[in-house]
Amino acid sequence: MEEPDHDETGPDGADEKSDELLPRRRPTQERSKRKFDALLASSRDLLTDVGFESFTCEEVAARAGLPIGTLYQFFGNKYVIVCELSRQDLRGVQHELADFDGEIPSLDWLRFLDRFLDHLAGLWTSDRSRREVWLAMQSTPATRATGVIHEKAFAAQVERMLAPLTPRTPRAKRMLLAEVLVHVVYSMLNFSVQDGQSHEDAVAELKRLMGAYLLVTEKESESRR
Repeated sequence: MEEPDHDETGPDGADEKSDELLPRRRPTQERSKRKFDALLASSRDLLTDVGFESFTCEEVAARAGLPIGTLYQFFGNKYVIVCELSRQDLRGVQHELADFDGEIPSLDWLRFLDRFLDHLAGLWTSDRSRREVWLAMQSTPATRATGVIHEKAFAAQVERMLAPLTPRTPRAKRMLLAEVLVHVVYSMLNFSVQDGQSHEDAVAELKRLMGAYLLVTEKESESRR
Protein backbone atom coordinates (compact mmCIF):
# COMPACT_ATOMS: atom_id res chain seq x y z
CA MET A 1 0.00 0.00 0.00
CA GLU A 2 1.34 3.42 -0.98
CA GLU A 3 1.88 6.04 1.70
CA PRO A 4 -0.59 8.95 1.83
CA ASP A 5 -0.08 11.79 -0.60
CA HIS A 6 1.01 14.82 1.44
CA ASP A 7 0.77 17.65 -1.08
CA GLU A 8 2.36 20.86 0.16
CA THR A 9 2.49 22.57 -3.23
CA GLY A 10 0.12 24.61 -5.34
CA PRO A 11 -1.71 23.26 -8.40
CA ASP A 12 1.29 23.76 -10.69
CA GLY A 13 3.76 22.22 -8.25
CA ALA A 14 5.02 25.50 -6.81
CA ASP A 15 5.74 25.64 -3.10
CA GLU A 16 3.28 28.17 -1.75
CA LYS A 17 5.92 29.59 0.58
CA SER A 18 8.91 29.94 -1.74
CA ASP A 19 7.71 29.78 -5.39
CA GLU A 20 10.01 26.78 -5.82
CA LEU A 21 8.67 24.03 -8.08
CA LEU A 22 8.63 20.84 -6.00
CA PRO A 23 7.25 17.32 -6.32
CA ARG A 24 3.77 16.77 -4.96
CA ARG A 25 5.28 14.34 -2.49
CA ARG A 26 8.54 12.57 -1.78
CA PRO A 27 8.21 8.84 -1.17
CA THR A 28 9.29 7.28 2.10
CA GLN A 29 8.54 3.63 1.40
CA GLU A 30 11.08 1.62 -0.60
CA ARG A 31 8.62 0.56 -3.30
CA SER A 32 7.55 4.14 -3.97
CA LYS A 33 11.17 5.32 -3.91
CA ARG A 34 12.00 2.86 -6.68
CA LYS A 35 9.14 4.24 -8.79
CA PHE A 36 10.18 7.83 -8.09
CA ASP A 37 13.79 7.10 -9.05
CA ALA A 38 12.73 5.19 -12.17
CA LEU A 39 10.67 8.16 -13.33
CA LEU A 40 13.61 10.52 -12.82
CA ALA A 41 16.01 8.20 -14.65
CA SER A 42 13.58 7.90 -17.57
CA SER A 43 13.09 11.66 -17.57
CA ARG A 44 16.84 12.25 -17.79
CA ASP A 45 17.20 9.79 -20.67
CA LEU A 46 14.22 11.25 -22.55
CA LEU A 47 15.41 14.81 -22.09
CA THR A 48 18.81 13.86 -23.51
CA ASP A 49 17.23 12.03 -26.45
CA VAL A 50 14.57 14.52 -27.57
CA GLY A 51 15.13 17.84 -25.76
CA PHE A 52 12.67 19.66 -23.54
CA GLU A 53 10.31 20.84 -26.28
CA SER A 54 9.39 17.24 -27.19
CA PHE A 55 9.55 16.01 -23.60
CA THR A 56 6.19 14.68 -22.32
CA CYS A 57 5.02 13.12 -19.08
CA GLU A 58 3.30 10.35 -21.03
CA GLU A 59 6.57 9.26 -22.64
CA VAL A 60 8.40 9.44 -19.30
CA ALA A 61 5.84 7.07 -17.73
CA ALA A 62 5.99 4.74 -20.74
CA ARG A 63 9.79 4.53 -20.60
CA ALA A 64 9.65 3.85 -16.86
CA GLY A 65 7.03 1.13 -17.41
CA LEU A 66 4.61 2.86 -15.03
CA PRO A 67 1.04 4.19 -15.39
CA ILE A 68 0.76 7.90 -16.05
CA GLY A 69 -1.28 8.17 -12.87
CA THR A 70 1.74 7.05 -10.86
CA LEU A 71 3.80 9.86 -12.37
CA TYR A 72 1.15 12.42 -11.45
CA GLN A 73 1.17 11.16 -7.86
CA PHE A 74 4.67 12.61 -7.63
CA PHE A 75 4.91 15.34 -10.27
CA GLY A 76 2.36 17.95 -11.32
CA ASN A 77 3.84 18.50 -14.78
CA LYS A 78 7.05 18.28 -16.79
CA TYR A 79 8.36 21.55 -15.35
CA VAL A 80 8.32 20.06 -11.86
CA ILE A 81 10.19 17.01 -13.18
CA VAL A 82 12.99 19.04 -14.73
CA CYS A 83 13.32 21.08 -11.52
CA GLU A 84 13.74 17.85 -9.58
CA LEU A 85 16.47 16.77 -12.03
CA SER A 86 18.19 20.11 -11.48
CA ARG A 87 17.91 19.61 -7.72
CA GLN A 88 19.39 16.13 -8.12
CA ASP A 89 22.37 17.55 -10.04
CA LEU A 90 22.86 20.27 -7.44
CA ARG A 91 22.93 17.79 -4.55
CA GLY A 92 25.60 15.81 -6.33
CA VAL A 93 27.80 18.85 -6.91
CA GLN A 94 27.31 20.06 -3.32
CA HIS A 95 28.38 16.67 -2.02
CA GLU A 96 31.47 16.70 -4.24
CA LEU A 97 32.35 20.26 -3.21
CA ALA A 98 32.17 19.23 0.44
CA ASP A 99 34.98 16.76 -0.27
CA PHE A 100 37.19 19.73 -1.16
CA ASP A 101 36.19 21.77 1.89
CA GLY A 102 39.04 22.68 4.21
CA GLU A 103 41.52 23.25 1.35
CA ILE A 104 40.83 26.99 1.44
CA PRO A 105 42.66 29.10 2.61
CA SER A 106 45.74 26.97 1.96
CA LEU A 107 48.49 28.64 -0.04
CA ASP A 108 47.68 26.16 -2.80
CA TRP A 109 44.03 27.15 -3.17
CA LEU A 110 44.48 28.02 -6.85
CA ARG A 111 45.36 24.40 -7.51
CA PHE A 112 42.21 23.40 -5.63
CA LEU A 113 40.21 25.73 -7.88
CA ASP A 114 41.72 24.18 -11.00
CA ARG A 115 41.00 20.65 -9.79
CA PHE A 116 37.42 21.43 -8.86
CA LEU A 117 36.69 23.19 -12.16
CA ASP A 118 38.25 20.25 -14.02
CA HIS A 119 35.95 17.96 -12.05
CA LEU A 120 32.84 19.98 -12.92
CA ALA A 121 33.90 20.26 -16.54
CA GLY A 122 34.25 16.49 -16.65
CA LEU A 123 30.67 16.10 -15.44
CA TRP A 124 29.40 18.34 -18.23
CA THR A 125 31.25 16.42 -20.95
CA SER A 126 30.50 12.93 -19.60
CA ASP A 127 26.80 13.56 -18.89
CA ARG A 128 24.92 15.31 -21.69
CA SER A 129 21.79 15.51 -19.56
CA ARG A 130 23.33 18.23 -17.36
CA ARG A 131 23.26 20.76 -20.18
CA GLU A 132 19.77 19.65 -21.24
CA VAL A 133 18.52 20.09 -17.68
CA TRP A 134 20.13 23.54 -17.46
CA LEU A 135 18.55 24.61 -20.77
CA ALA A 136 15.15 23.26 -19.71
CA MET A 137 15.38 25.28 -16.51
CA GLN A 138 15.46 28.45 -18.64
CA SER A 139 12.14 27.59 -20.31
CA THR A 140 9.63 29.43 -18.06
CA PRO A 141 9.63 32.12 -15.35
CA ALA A 142 8.72 29.46 -12.75
CA THR A 143 11.59 27.13 -13.67
CA ARG A 144 14.02 30.06 -13.84
CA ALA A 145 12.89 31.20 -10.39
CA THR A 146 13.49 27.67 -9.06
CA GLY A 147 16.91 27.71 -10.73
CA VAL A 148 17.76 30.90 -8.85
CA ILE A 149 16.82 29.17 -5.57
CA HIS A 150 19.13 26.28 -6.47
CA GLU A 151 22.00 28.64 -7.32
CA LYS A 152 21.56 30.50 -4.03
CA ALA A 153 21.71 27.23 -2.10
CA PHE A 154 24.97 26.34 -3.84
CA ALA A 155 26.29 29.88 -3.33
CA ALA A 156 25.62 29.64 0.42
CA GLN A 157 27.93 26.63 0.55
CA VAL A 158 30.59 28.46 -1.50
CA GLU A 159 30.26 31.51 0.78
CA ARG A 160 31.09 29.40 3.82
CA MET A 161 34.17 28.04 2.07
CA LEU A 162 35.31 31.54 1.09
CA ALA A 163 35.07 32.87 4.66
CA PRO A 164 38.64 31.83 5.67
CA LEU A 165 39.99 33.33 2.44
CA THR A 166 38.18 36.65 2.95
CA PRO A 167 37.80 36.99 6.75
CA ARG A 168 37.44 40.78 6.71
CA THR A 169 34.84 40.89 3.96
CA PRO A 170 31.28 41.45 5.23
CA ARG A 171 29.14 38.33 4.90
CA ALA A 172 26.59 40.01 2.63
CA LYS A 173 29.37 41.03 0.25
CA ARG A 174 30.90 37.55 0.40
CA MET A 175 27.49 36.01 -0.43
CA LEU A 176 27.24 38.26 -3.49
CA LEU A 177 30.72 37.15 -4.55
CA ALA A 178 29.69 33.52 -4.16
CA GLU A 179 26.51 34.04 -6.20
CA VAL A 180 28.54 35.64 -9.00
CA LEU A 181 31.00 32.74 -8.94
CA VAL A 182 28.27 30.10 -9.11
CA HIS A 183 26.34 31.85 -11.88
CA VAL A 184 29.42 32.43 -14.02
CA VAL A 185 30.68 28.86 -13.55
CA TYR A 186 27.36 27.30 -14.59
CA SER A 187 26.94 29.66 -17.54
CA MET A 188 30.48 29.04 -18.77
CA LEU A 189 30.22 25.27 -18.40
CA ASN A 190 27.11 25.24 -20.55
CA PHE A 191 28.81 27.58 -23.03
CA SER A 192 31.76 25.17 -23.13
CA VAL A 193 29.69 22.26 -24.46
CA GLN A 194 27.89 24.13 -27.23
CA ASP A 195 28.34 22.81 -30.76
CA GLY A 196 31.49 24.14 -32.39
CA GLN A 197 32.91 25.43 -29.09
CA SER A 198 36.27 24.23 -27.82
CA HIS A 199 35.47 22.84 -24.38
CA GLU A 200 39.11 22.89 -23.26
CA ASP A 201 39.60 26.53 -24.30
CA ALA A 202 36.40 27.63 -22.58
CA VAL A 203 37.34 25.88 -19.34
CA ALA A 204 40.84 27.41 -19.48
CA GLU A 205 39.29 30.87 -19.76
CA LEU A 206 36.92 30.06 -16.91
CA LYS A 207 39.90 29.15 -14.72
CA ARG A 208 41.64 32.43 -15.56
CA LEU A 209 38.46 34.37 -14.85
CA MET A 210 37.78 32.66 -11.52
CA GLY A 211 41.42 32.81 -10.38
CA ALA A 212 41.72 36.52 -11.11
CA TYR A 213 38.39 37.25 -9.44
CA LEU A 214 39.30 35.39 -6.26
CA LEU A 215 42.79 36.92 -6.08
CA VAL A 216 41.28 40.41 -6.25
CA THR A 217 38.71 39.40 -3.63
CA GLU A 218 41.43 38.08 -1.33
CA LYS A 219 43.49 41.28 -1.66
CA GLU A 220 40.47 43.48 -1.01
CA SER A 221 39.74 41.51 2.16
CA GLU A 222 43.35 41.92 3.34
CA SER A 223 43.14 45.67 2.83
CA ARG A 224 40.19 45.94 5.26
CA ARG A 225 42.44 46.37 8.27
